[in-house]
Amino acid sequence: MTPAAQDPIPFEPVEPMLAKVADSLPPEGDFLYEPKWDGFRAIVMRSAEGVVIQSRDTKPLDRYFPELHATFMQMLPPGCALDGEIVIATPEGLDFDALQQRVHPAASRVARLSVETPAAFVAFDLLRLDGVDLMATPQSERRILLEALLADLAPPLHLTPMTTERPVAVGWLEAFEGAGLDGVIAKLADAPYQPGKRAMLKIKHVRTADCVVAGFRWHKSGPDAVGSLLLGLYDDAGVLQHAGVTSSFDMATRRQLAIDLQPWRRGALKRHPWAGWATTANDDAHRMPGARSRWSSGKDLSWEPLRIERVCEVKYDHLQGDRFRHATTFLRWRVDKPAAACRYDQLEVTPPYALAQVFAA
Repeated sequence: MTPAAQDPIPFEPVEPMLAKVADSLPPEGDFLYEPKWDGFRAIVMRSAEGVVIQSRDTKPLDRYFPELHATFMQMLPPGCALDGEIVIATPEGLDFDALQQRVHPAASRVARLSVETPAAFVAFDLLRLDGVDLMATPQSERRILLEALLADLAPPLHLTPMTTERPVAVGWLEAFEGAGLDGVIAKLADAPYQPGKRAMLKIKHVRTADCVVAGFRWHKSGPDAVGSLLLGLYDDAGVLQHAGVTSSFDMATRRQLAIDLQPWRRGALKRHPWAGWATTANDDAHRMPGARSRWSSGKDLSWEPLRIERVCEVKYDHLQGDRFRHATTFLRWRVDKPAAACRYDQLEVTPPYALAQVFAA
């Protein structure tokens, strides 16, 4: 490849290439396997004029991560574009809660947090180098060029580990979760970069849990369909904590749920453990199903309580603190299980794993 002249203007926004969910690692084929990082997806574009940190939905992230912006200006050569993940690395692993705190409207808060909880960038693809568009170049070749580009760079820039050996990737899927990672990504070695398309596979941890259905939210279409079920789990002190939601229903099921849940709505608030949350603006000790924040601006988070009697089984990937990290998938009702049996101690405990070992891989 003969490098072309460096781009004289900033690059156009790029939709990141996406992944579709797979139940397991592909059994055969020429794949590159990488850890799946749990952070903010970002495409970093370094032109002669400066740097743009672009989010997954092509919006700028620079103001929220000034320390990374300065690092990219200093350490990346003009004419390159990287695809990767913004993370916050701690001795205990990745901290997604701290990462979310960085997206704040107050510049003074962002400046303070950029020092207190500085972010890092994990690169896993190279889209442009020396002004040359590499998106049509096979994945395996882009990886070689990415390794060469980042060979002498230091934290907070990192190169994601990669292996072509499926057994190694299986080991990563097991071990790396203890450092806060999200699974494994499989990429076809000869594939081009395909913006906006689900051209990769993501294999995530899949587990099930029995949860109390303590309430629900109406669907945006109106009060004739259920939008999501509010899930609860009892902690060691016997307190029912709000653990997350499940909303994986088609419209016919949503409307039927609105009918089926009616009997459990009668008298539900009278002895409901979350009754105080209907009027409390904030509660530092426990998670509220209806609390508003800058993440929920404009959304109707009002909820309808249900008597603490119904139990369902859901599929989830992993916990973040005391909550399911992502929305869960509804599997079935558990009429055979009492609500009191839905406890955190049923969940699998992930052994801790040093994040430094992940980077060293």
